Amino acid sequence: MGDSDRGDVIISEHLCKGCGLCVDACPAGVLAQSDALNRQGYCAAVYSGTGCTGCSICFYVCPEPGAITVRTRKKGDKPAA
Repeated sequence: MGDSDRGDVIISEHLCKGCGLCVDACPAGVLAQSDALNRQGYCAAVYSGTGCTGCSICFYVCPEPGAITVRTRKKGDKPAA
C-alpha cells in the first residue's frame, strides 16, 4: 500500500446525480464521471480503485446524502470490495 493509497471511496451509483463536484474537488484525481447512465439517468461518479488519500473532501462537497462513503485504511487493510 503506497502513501497515497490510504482510503477507499465507495459511491452509491443509484444515489449519485452526476453533478461532478466530487470529481472537481478530489485532490488526488482518482474520481471521474462515468460514461454510462445510472438507473436515474445520470452519469455517476466512479472511483479508479487506487490512489485515494482518505481526505474525505469528496464526501463533504457531495450534495446528495449517502452517495459517497470514504473509508480510511490502516496499514495492512485490504481495499474495499
